[in-house]
Amino acid sequence: MTQESNENNARKAHCKNVHYQASSGDAVYGLGVIGAAIFFIGQATTFWMGVLGLLKAFIWPVFLVLEALKALL
Repeated sequence: MTQESNENNARKAHCKNVHYQASSGDAVYGLGVIGAAIFFIGQATTFWMGVLGLLKAFIWPVFLVLEALKALL
């Protein structure tokens, strides 16, 4: 093997090594979405309130921060 061949193999091997990192915050957010969906849908009295509850479940951190800021003021 030539040096050029070794360099090409090294480049190909380097390009295949893709590293993905996930934080535990993703898992906490995911569990929060599931819990919020169960809560909001459980409180719904009509179908459309259930749909609204599902949408609220995805943006529950907004409500959390809003209430935290209200408590500080």
